[in-house]
Amino acid sequence: MQSRTKDFALRSIRLFRALPKTEEARLIGKQYLRAATSVAANYRAVCRSRSKAEYFAKLSIVVEETDEALFWLEIMIAAEILPEVKLKSLVEEATELLAIFSSARKNTIINKKAMANSTIQ
Repeated sequence: MQSRTKDFALRSIRLFRALPKTEEARLIGKQYLRAATSVAANYRAVCRSRSKAEYFAKLSIVVEETDEALFWLEIMIAAEILPEVKLKSLVEEATELLAIFSSARKNTIINKKAMANSTIQ
């Protein structure tokens, strides 16, 4: 997943460079670039977590940043900054990453509750 999130960040940098040179594209592009590159950086931090609580907190940040990156891609399409066909593979990747990270976070919550219940009994 580290290489996959890093690849997502690099593809996002290339997308940013290819955006039209308009004010709205620059503004939305910067927001997207910040969120998309944050996915990789924060996932790397998840992998270095020192506790389950830290893992969950950092993974939550990854979920938020991935969702935000997906949002800005959707805005680029809706605002017709770039055609949907050019953004399709990045939208698909962001959607897949979001599903993976959301599932991992949900499983962390479920496991945390199961452990708490087992220590009570």
